[in-house]
Amino acid sequence: MKSEEIKSKAKEAIDYLIRSLESGHSEVLSQYLSAMAHFPDYSFGNIMLITRQCPTATQVCGLRTWNALGRFVKRGEKGILILAPMVRGGRQRLEESILKDSSGDEHSHHLIGFRAVYVFDIAQTEGQELPTLTEVEGSVGNFTDRLRVFVEDSGIKLLYSDSIAPAKGTSQGGIITLLPGLQPAEEFVTLAHEVGHEMLHRGERRAQTNKRLRETEAEAVAFVVSRSIGLQTGSASADYIQLYDGDAELLQQSLEAVLHSAAAILRAISPEVPTLDATSSPRTIP
Repeated sequence: MKSEEIKSKAKEAIDYLIRSLESGHSEVLSQYLSAMAHFPDYSFGNIMLITRQCPTATQVCGLRTWNALGRFVKRGEKGILILAPMVRGGRQRLEESILKDSSGDEHSHHLIGFRAVYVFDIAQTEGQELPTLTEVEGSVGNFTDRLRVFVEDSGIKLLYSDSIAPAKGTSQGGIITLLPGLQPAEEFVTLAHEVGHEMLHRGERRAQTNKRLRETEAEAVAFVVSRSIGLQTGSASADYIQLYDGDAELLQQSLEAVLHSAAAILRAISPEVPTLDATSSPRTIP
């Protein structure tokens, strides 16, 4: 695939998102954020490509892999194009390729180009039921416990105090304070929101953002993390319309930051899952 085609595919996806936001269709951004919950370790570019072509995708892999799992692509279904970097010096596993930033920055001294890889969502297939890859046990409380451990391991102090009311949570440079007595799901979402602040809005980046942008990004992190563990939660996605002000680069940088932070949280709080790729087995976060 030529570099011009690659740029065109990526630009089409981000332009579609911008047009949708400008037209007041903020649900499109919710689809992108939901895709981040399903594919948190995929590159931002490939998430954009998957969502643009198949907004409802939840599990994707290649044709041969589906066949090996006893499932077959339905007649007439169209493959979902994603981009895999080609690296000089040995065969790079596809898993590594599609999970890296599609810009190729991490391996720029070896990058020799990109190749198109076509995958299919489970909804495009039929056949045997998939084997259970992982089993998530317990309630939201277990995920909250894991999130608390992640907070502690990150050097962040977690406190509980009635003094922050009516706020449910606050974040102040290495200290997160939650309102006591929150319902379990509400506590998890609030803590994820405040962790988003700690990861995104300390240091140099704080000076480059305004309060509204910071709140919206933290809410987007909480949305992605919460959706990935099965919670149904709202999002402040509509606010992006005013935040990026038509600047595609700013919007992309913001969403990439959200994806990076949410992926780090999910890796820490999710049960151990097999390392999967588009050519082996479907990749999902339980």
